[in-house]
Amino acid sequence: MTERPRPMTARAAHRRPPRVELYERIVAAIHDGTFPPGSVLPSEPALAGELGVSRPALREVLILLQEDGVITRKHGVGSRVSHQLPPRGLERLSPVEDLLDTPHVHGRRLAASRDLPTDFSAHHLRLSGSDSTWFWETLLAADGVPACFAHEWAADDATLAEVVPDGPALLDRTADAGRGGASDRSMGAVLLAATDAPLTGRGTVGATLLGEERGAAMERSAQTPATLVTQVVSWGSRPLFAAKYLYPAGAPLLHVRQRR
Repeated sequence: MTERPRPMTARAAHRRPPRVELYERIVAAIHDGTFPPGSVLPSEPALAGELGVSRPALREVLILLQEDGVITRKHGVGSRVSHQLPPRGLERLSPVEDLLDTPHVHGRRLAASRDLPTDFSAHHLRLSGSDSTWFWETLLAADGVPACFAHEWAADDATLAEVVPDGPALLDRTADAGRGGASDRSMGAVLLAATDAPLTGRGTVGATLLGEERGAAMERSAQTPATLVTQVVSWGSRPLFAAKYLYPAGAPLLHVRQRR
C-alpha cells in the first residue's frame, strides 16, 4: 500500500491558538495537493490520527473550514474539499492604513476607552449589555491631510484572547501610546500585526456627512459628504473587531489590490 504523503508538519508558532495552527495545516495540505480540490478527506478518526490531534479539536476546525467555503460536509459522506477554493490571500486582511494610496500615513488617537457596547458593536460582536470592550477613535492623515476617521470596537476579552492570546493586554498597552502625537495606529493595524490567524472580513459601503465634531477635527464643513465603510473582522464564526471608517470627499483615494 502506498503511504499518503505527510507534508503537514506544524509551522513554528508564536503563541498562536492550536486551532489556528491546525486550520492552517489543513489549508496548506489542500494547496500543496495532498488533498486536492474535489477530494474527500479521510474520516475524522483517520485524519485526527494523521495530524496527531484530538477528534473534538479537529471537528471544530472542520466546521470553521466549512464556514469559510474551503470544504463541504455531508452526513454519511464526510468532508470534501471544495472544487472552487476561496482565492488564497483573501483571508489575509490589510489594516486601513495600507488602503490609503500613500506610504505616509500617520495616526492621532482621539479617544481610547473601555465602554459598554453600542448598538453597532453589540450586534456585530455579539456582546451583551454588560460586556465592557475597547473603543478607539483614531484620525488618520495621508501626506499630512486628514483622510480617515477610524471608529473601532474590540470583541470581549475572552473572545479576543482566543485569536490573539495577548490581545487584551496589547490593547491596554497601546491604547494611549503616543496619544496626541502622530504615531498612533488603528486598532485593526495593531491586532492584524499580532496574529497569523486566517481572518476574514465582511463590510458594507455607504454615504453620509462628516457632522460637526468630525468636521471640526478634519477642519472641514459639517456638511462635507463622506464615504462610510463598515467592517467586521472574524476568525471563523468568532468576530474579532468591528469598525466604521469615514472618508471625506477630497481625501486621498483608497488603494485596493486584487489578490491572486
